Amino acid sequence: MSHIASISRFGRGISAFTVVTLLLAVNARAQEKNSPPAYMRIDKDVDVPMRDGLALKANVYRPSAPGKYPVILALSAYGKDNPAAGYFPQAFKEELSYYPDLCRNGSSCKYLRHEAADPERWVPKGYIIIHVDTRGAGKSPGYLDPWSPQEARDYYDTIEWAGAQPWSSGKVGLLGISYYAMTQWMVAALQPPHLAAMLPWEGSEDFYREWMFHGGIFTNIMLEKIVWGPAIVRTQHGNPDGYTDPDTGERGSGPITLSRELLEGNRIDLPGEAAKHFLDDEWMRARRPDVSRITVPLLSAGNWGGLAQHLRGNTEGFMLASSREKWLIMHTGAHFEKYYMPESLALQMRFFDHYLKGLNNGWDKEPRIQIAIRRPGGETLRKENEWPIARTQWTKFYLNAQDKTLATQNPAAENTASYQALTDGVTFSTAPFDKDTEITGPIAAHLWVSSSTADMDIFATLQAFGPDGKEVTFRGANDPAVPVTQGWLRVSHRKLDPQRSRPYRPWHPHDEIQKLTPGELYPVEVEIWPTSMVFPKGYHLSLVLQGKDFERPIDASGAYMGMNSPVAYRGSGAFLHTGRDPVEFGGTNRIITGGQHDSYLLLPVIPEK
Repeated sequence: MSHIASISRFGRGISAFTVVTLLLAVNARAQEKNSPPAYMRIDKDVDVPMRDGLALKANVYRPSAPGKYPVILALSAYGKDNPAAGYFPQAFKEELSYYPDLCRNGSSCKYLRHEAADPERWVPKGYIIIHVDTRGAGKSPGYLDPWSPQEARDYYDTIEWAGAQPWSSGKVGLLGISYYAMTQWMVAALQPPHLAAMLPWEGSEDFYREWMFHGGIFTNIMLEKIVWGPAIVRTQHGNPDGYTDPDTGERGSGPITLSRELLEGNRIDLPGEAAKHFLDDEWMRARRPDVSRITVPLLSAGNWGGLAQHLRGNTEGFMLASSREKWLIMHTGAHFEKYYMPESLALQMRFFDHYLKGLNNGWDKEPRIQIAIRRPGGETLRKENEWPIARTQWTKFYLNAQDKTLATQNPAAENTASYQALTDGVTFSTAPFDKDTEITGPIAAHLWVSSSTADMDIFATLQAFGPDGKEVTFRGANDPAVPVTQGWLRVSHRKLDPQRSRPYRPWHPHDEIQKLTPGELYPVEVEIWPTSMVFPKGYHLSLVLQGKDFERPIDASGAYMGMNSPVAYRGSGAFLHTGRDPVEFGGTNRIITGGQHDSYLLLPVIPEK
């Protein structure tokens, strides 16, 4: 007999307070015995059948009380039995510093998985939490191929299985950070019938532009050195060096042991394969969902500090989705910080309470846009009705190579700024603003450029400086001191898609290479990722143009080794672009300004309401 049933029989006629007190006492004893809380039943290593006959393994955390409950589902290659505390210890330690009560006041963190919902927070509220090992990971057999069309089909089958179980209400929601958000875009575009709502929290939707290639420039450190080997390959099914399941003491990568040769043959070489597809070809497009096919209620939660991976996905995904009921929320802070905080949990539950439980809680009346407006030393939350903001004053700030300034009038005289590509580049700055000036929205740079070589990489960084000359930085998703925002473009990828491009967001199809004639001038459009910041009176904005990653000097930045990063975080986190041919990308670059060569930065200036 369950604890709840025992208390129910014993407690007829006693107060609800007494029943709750008894339950809490039982929960405490259950924890001492390493058992789940009395309110929760755990079904471990449940078979989830796929259409091709293979079965994935899932852990199902559901209320002990009989009934049908909505499902919150998460599928990944991170290991359903891998505790968050042991996955990225540094990141977990940071999260505890932001939220000391993460593993108190209702949760022991025993069932908390990296970037996923905590069953101890959700199950008592009448939800079922399901964690699934993707094909080839953890205890699920098969070929390991994350972010692939096969994984999306498996996710579809998992949603349909969960929606049809006897304990399920038939409504399935998707929730999670990063990996768990990226795969949401993919599976929601397949339109599984039981999917009722989705909440991608800091997750890219364009595999090419937001994850593998920034402006056509391959980013290798994060995938190869942090995500792939230490995180995903370690959890591969059959890996003898996998993690330990704390519930059983057994290996979390399943009971079989595969040789190194069999392990390598049973997984994609994702870093190596991605590097081969330097154009947005069929292989890449298969990993980019048609987000316009998404119709379910959507809450896209992004991070202004998520430069180089997840920021763009949340804004683009929101704009491209066809959902009639969709919201965009942009926050700040560390990657894990906001997701688990009580106010974020309340937000997530309110959204799902409305769409999975049908509660009339007023969620549908909320303004569609809720964004953190950053300013030096703090931020304010503001609600809007559209994105980009309708009252935006799109303002051109023209580059002047003669005095390295940015101003709202195009210089009459033409001038050239030259720099060696692999140096700190050249910086253009506005005059101090004569009043508080808000920049909120997507940004683009229109530049006239040339190179002494047959190709050129542009790394564009926006920085903010106070009257004292000190840079204003922000706590980023991964880096502790990110600039205002960043953008990238390989000039041989300068071709535009006129149908998809907007003045504030150029769209490069990345479908062909157009090499440069050394010394010849070319107009290019550089997409710079969206941002939000108020520049107080007396502050100024700078645009840094380089041929390499933006990195502050170590002695000035207090460089930080985040997660299990092999590189110091100096402003661009681990999203670096190394291994480029210095012969082709290390020449002399030129920016031409003024006259007929009107190089400018297009900024979204927001007037006061």
